[in-house]
Amino acid sequence: MKTVSSNSGFKNPLKIAITGPESTGKSFIAQGLAANYNTHWVPEFAREYIDKLDRPYTESDLVSICKGQIALEKNYSSRTNRFLFCDTEMLVIKIWSMHRFGRVHPSILAACNDQHYDLYLLMDIDLPWQYDPQREHPDKRKFFFDWYKRELDDKNASYRIVRGTGTERIKNAINIIDQYGEIG
Repeated sequence: MKTVSSNSGFKNPLKIAITGPESTGKSFIAQGLAANYNTHWVPEFAREYIDKLDRPYTESDLVSICKGQIALEKNYSSRTNRFLFCDTEMLVIKIWSMHRFGRVHPSILAACNDQHYDLYLLMDIDLPWQYDPQREHPDKRKFFFDWYKRELDDKNASYRIVRGTGTERIKNAINIIDQYGEIG
C-alpha cells in the first residue's frame, strides 16, 4: 500500500475532517490516520467537556464546545505536518444543535460557514452501534447519515464515504487519502 509521505516542513497542512453520526469510528479513524502519516489529530473537544459536566448539556454548552473545538484545531494546526486529521468539526455541532434544540446559534452557523477542510471523510453506519453515555440515538443512524450527506452535498464539499470494519476501515480511509493526495 503506497502512502503519501508527510513533510514536517509543510506550511499549510491538508485539513481532513472526520465526520458522521455517532458510533461510526471517527476517533478510531482519526487516530489511525495520524499514526499512519506520522502527524497529529485533533480530538473531539465535546467529549471531555461533557464528561466534566454534572448536568445535561444545554444549547449554550454547544457554543462553548464550538469555541473549544476551533481553539484545539488552531493549536494543532500550527504544529502539524502535511495532514491534520480532525475528529469532528462544526457540521457535527450544527446537526447536533438542530436536532436537539430545533435551532442553531448564530456563532455556530458562522463557524460552520467559516471552516474549511480540504476533504471530509464521512463515516458510514456499517459498524454496530456501541453504547457510550454520551451517545443518544442508536435508532437514528441512517437518518443522521443521510443528514450529513445532504449537508456536505449542499455545501459542495469534497468528501468520501469510509466503509468497513476494524483495520479494513482504516485501510479504506488511507486509500482515500492517498488518492486525494495524488489529485488534491
